[in-house]
Amino acid sequence: MTDEIETKLSAARTRLILDRPFLGALVLRLPIKAAAPERCKTIGTDVRALYYNPEYIKNLSLEQTQFVLAHEALHCALSHFSRRQNRVKRRWDIACDLAINPLLLKDGLKPPPGVLLKTGFEGMTAEEIYPSIEEDTEDETHDDHFFDSEEKSSGSSAAGSGGGSDSESEERSSGKSDSDNSRDGGGPSALSETEREQLAVQWRQRLAGAAQQAMQAGKLSASMARLVDHLLQPQLPWRMLLARYMTAAARDDYSYQRPSRREGSAILPTLKSSQVDVVVALDTSGSINDTEMAEFVSEIDAIKGQMRARLTLQACDAELCKAGPWLFEPWEEFRIPADLSGRGGTRFTPVFEWLDREGCRPDLLVYFTDAEGEFPGTEPDFPVLWLVKGRGRVPWGQRIQLN
Repeated sequence: MTDEIETKLSAARTRLILDRPFLGALVLRLPIKAAAPERCKTIGTDVRALYYNPEYIKNLSLEQTQFVLAHEALHCALSHFSRRQNRVKRRWDIACDLAINPLLLKDGLKPPPGVLLKTGFEGMTAEEIYPSIEEDTEDETHDDHFFDSEEKSSGSSAAGSGGGSDSESEERSSGKSDSDNSRDGGGPSALSETEREQLAVQWRQRLAGAAQQAMQAGKLSASMARLVDHLLQPQLPWRMLLARYMTAAARDDYSYQRPSRREGSAILPTLKSSQVDVVVALDTSGSINDTEMAEFVSEIDAIKGQMRARLTLQACDAELCKAGPWLFEPWEEFRIPADLSGRGGTRFTPVFEWLDREGCRPDLLVYFTDAEGEFPGTEPDFPVLWLVKGRGRVPWGQRIQLN
């Protein structure tokens, strides 16, 4: 039976390499090892290797075996082992599976029984999904995430801190001095902090290399290409992204206006800075709490002080707040008005209708919301930045995740 299972695993890996070279290249990076049933209920990874329960693989079809191999490789390539931070492990594990499985389905792979599949999470990261996972959920992942423990391990790593080639790093992270000691038949184990950091860099390089190979072969799907582009971009906190977009709206430019006679006859470029007009819209429906709103307003105020921005504030749930709008000049503190009202349903259309009636075209509209509501049918001709709490999607504009 062992030979039969190893043949199935080898065939599944070969099919991935031929049909889906991106996923196949990632799977090739993981040595595949049988594990005792009491250690591995189905299949899993500790990022150094892939472990399987022979009885589980025996009952899978070849197509389902491809799915589970690709699933484990994506846990590694997406660095799920290093992104949990202070989140609850059980909820994080479920969020990671709900992020991976729609990608594999869209790529045409066939899932085995017991795989977590829920609608509404397509195209979302584990961080975006995590807040939607209930604390008392009864959901279970179909695989084992050996790379993590409830309290993350710390201390020195046998992988060392020096450089070296990819293969040399693999030997250090799985060699005899490592707690895994996989070449001597040891089982999976959680990562130390040093191993976590080192392997995150290593898998990022592998992700980029696998994507390049697949693109050259013309076999990188659009969904996987978007995923890779997102993961290889610098990951910035929402405050930094907000500052970047607001600063980009500032109309600093060079003027070649003729100078006064006292300054001479030469016309030299002079940097002129115009005032920036920014509209801030607050979703005052019941899904946004006061603490979150105060944090958002404080961040806007800090950025405003650096860029000579005049802010117009509108509040809206299903309709505009009757006390608005509120105008804040560049030298005034931006704060939440005392007469702010809301907590009804959610519609975004009133804000854009109001701008249209006023003939107002701001340099930037920043909308703080959960993105669960009625959007205008057409995109306006000015930039819109959505700061979204939760997993709501937006039809146009730039979306920044707050969770």
